[in-house]
Amino acid sequence: MEVKIDLSKNSYSVFIDEFKNLEFKGKVAIITNPKVSGLWLDFLLSNLKCDEKFIISIPDGEEYKNMSSVSQILEQLFSSRLDRKSTLIALGGGVISDITGFCASIYERGINFINIPTTLLAQVDASVGGKTGVNCKFGKNLIGSFYQPKAVFCESRFLSTLPKREFGAGIAEAVKMAVMFDKEFFDFFEKSDLKDSSQIANLIAKCVKIKACVVEKDEKEAGIRAVLNYGHTFAHVIENLTNYKTFLHGEAVAIGMVMANNLALKLNLITQNECERIRKVLQKFDLPSKFRVENVDEFYDLFFLDKKSENKKIKFILPQGIGNFIIKDDISEVLVKEVLRDFA
Repeated sequence: MEVKIDLSKNSYSVFIDEFKNLEFKGKVAIITNPKVSGLWLDFLLSNLKCDEKFIISIPDGEEYKNMSSVSQILEQLFSSRLDRKSTLIALGGGVISDITGFCASIYERGINFINIPTTLLAQVDASVGGKTGVNCKFGKNLIGSFYQPKAVFCESRFLSTLPKREFGAGIAEAVKMAVMFDKEFFDFFEKSDLKDSSQIANLIAKCVKIKACVVEKDEKEAGIRAVLNYGHTFAHVIENLTNYKTFLHGEAVAIGMVMANNLALKLNLITQNECERIRKVLQKFDLPSKFRVENVDEFYDLFFLDKKSENKKIKFILPQGIGNFIIKDDISEVLVKEVLRDFA
């Protein structure tokens, strides 16, 4: 299946279970990590033709999505003398996708890159849409750029080696899209156990289509694309406070959705029953729904490092029932802290 991302200058296709032989005239550098390369690098190399190829491996984990890894990658690119006609290939999950895209956007002011996501989270979300970047001590993805890939190849075969937690993390990002945009899609999660590979391929395709529609309307997150950050405002603080070591990104997003739902409930935007339905779907896929807020004031202050915060206002993406959304930046500090105390 092919889903086209139709942008005015940077259109490209996402191929789902339609991997093609890749052929390039220039040099190619594959960015990956030891875990993924041990499983899937040979598969990629057997389907890749180019003048010269280089393998660059960085450690596995969100804590390595930082400027130190960027410097390591750039040094190897310069040492290998890649030029503006060279191509980077991201082979890995969301961390690899984000950091490869960022390096591609700044190396010699921009070279081509291709995403080959090997986790469900990256296939349904991180590899599509052109958001690239790294974390720093101040917060998540605060250093980065919008830079679209030339193509994305999502292969459900990669998920056969995916640990259960990683699979669940991807489900969280898919549920996020369902709650925001598509009630019938949410019903699918309630009814399905996702043990059939064809169901998973359809799930990936559905998420990519939703994201394509959003990105086509708002490539650089000036409006509706911010809705894809449902759960993330809380999640990014949780990841920061735990040094990116306790939760996978999707797990933090799952907790963030529960916290956002509690806020929406206090605003009468969603019912208690709808909150429970969302929580049960997350729990069905073994996703966490609890986090202990040790310091309410510290947690609240960290919201202001979120990229969506403007003019000292925190922008919250909240469900308005299941299948619809609202963006609010006028919620009182008292009410937000009340939600945080519920988790204290």
